[in-house]
Amino acid sequence: MEEIQKMQELNTYLTTALAEYKKRGTDYAKAYKNYRVLLSQELLKLKAEGMPVTIAYDIARGTERVANAKEQEIITECLYKSCQEAINTYKLQIKILQENINKDY
Repeated sequence: MEEIQKMQELNTYLTTALAEYKKRGTDYAKAYKNYRVLLSQELLKLKAEGMPVTIAYDIARGTERVANAKEQEIITECLYKSCQEAINTYKLQIKILQENINKDY
C-alpha cells in the first residue's frame, strides 16, 4: 500500500515537472532569441562604425548588454536541462517502484 502511495506521489511530481519543463523551454527559447538579436544588433553597429570583421564578434560579445543576455541564456538553459533531468529521475523511480510492486503481487 505504501508503494502505491509513493507511486501516486511520484506521478504528481512528474506531472508538475512536465508542466514546468514546458515553461522553462519557452523561457530558454526567449532568452536565446534575445541574445541572438542583441548580438546581431551590436555586430551591425560595430560594422557601421568601421570595426574590422575579424574582431567585431569578440568585441560585440564582450559588451555588457550582450554578455548579460548570454548569461541569461545560459541560466535558462541550465534550468531547462535540470527540469529535464528531474523528469528522467521521476520516470526511473516510477519504473523501479512499478517493478517492486509487480514482484510483490
